[in-house]
Amino acid sequence: MVDYIDQEETSEDSDELYEHHRIVVDSRQSLLRIDKFLMDRLPNVTRNKLQGAIKSEAVQVNQKPVKVSYKVKPHDVITITLAEPPRDTDIHPENIPLDILYEDEELLLVNKTAGMVVHPAYNNWNGTLVNALVYHLQNLPTTRNGEGRPGLVHRIDKDTSGLLVIAKTDYSMAYLAKQFFDHSIERTYYALVWGDVKDDAGTITGHVGRSAKDRKVMTVYPEGDYGKHAVTHYKVLRRFKYVTLVQCNLETGRTHQIRAHMKYIGHPLFSDTTYGGDKILAGSPVGSYKSFVENAFKLMPRQALHAKSLGFIHPLSKEFIQFETELPEDFRAALEKWSLYEDQ
Repeated sequence: MVDYIDQEETSEDSDELYEHHRIVVDSRQSLLRIDKFLMDRLPNVTRNKLQGAIKSEAVQVNQKPVKVSYKVKPHDVITITLAEPPRDTDIHPENIPLDILYEDEELLLVNKTAGMVVHPAYNNWNGTLVNALVYHLQNLPTTRNGEGRPGLVHRIDKDTSGLLVIAKTDYSMAYLAKQFFDHSIERTYYALVWGDVKDDAGTITGHVGRSAKDRKVMTVYPEGDYGKHAVTHYKVLRRFKYVTLVQCNLETGRTHQIRAHMKYIGHPLFSDTTYGGDKILAGSPVGSYKSFVENAFKLMPRQALHAKSLGFIHPLSKEFIQFETELPEDFRAALEKWSLYEDQ
């Protein structure tokens, strides 16, 4: 008996850490509880995780949510949105201070500092947000089997500051992953970009994928022949002559989406070394202005991007909740410096 399984979405080029499966049930399939059916077909997925996904409506049959007791029938079309499984690498708890804005039995909200990597990876096995979260969660009663593994459902770049939501149960992981997949999570970023953005508001639409020349850089493919569909809405908050403060709202969550999209329309992020924003891109790079910009770079030696607010439906209360953070010190200092230059 063979099922057709289609991996529709993965997180390779996405800031959203989920995987999406589509299964068409074989015509010879006998009646079987859906959790047992899926256990045999999805690798490295526990019964608890599947049941949590079913209860959170992240598992749907023929485009409708079902109960755990539902019995799979021939020709059923099953779609599953699951949080990405933990990596095989051992994660060591580290006592790293965290700015936790909110926490309950299901989730917590963290205001990540710039310079902190979200999860362990090549060249960054320690000192990450996940190492800090494992330490924070290890003694909580919600920790399962002593693992203390936090539930990441999205991420932000190392040198981007701001909000992340962390799931503490399988149910919440599935519930939040489904919202990210449905693009119903409300995410607002503040970005300082080079140049005077012409329109007060606009929408950037263009597939985002890895550059053929440099795998560390994401490129916009406007014809849609490569990469993944990406949409960024923006509006101007303040103009500073040679740079502009913009608010960006993500409709999708691709890797480096805002950084790639803003460069695509001719406005790279200020101090963004990867996308060319660490050079003077507006105004004459000479004399006192050159010295001014170099000092501004020193105040903010990373891309000027902050995840300002995050809104979503709470897994238990089913109410919409929203969190917001202040701009970090380096971002405020850069804005203040550009404000003084504007007044000259």
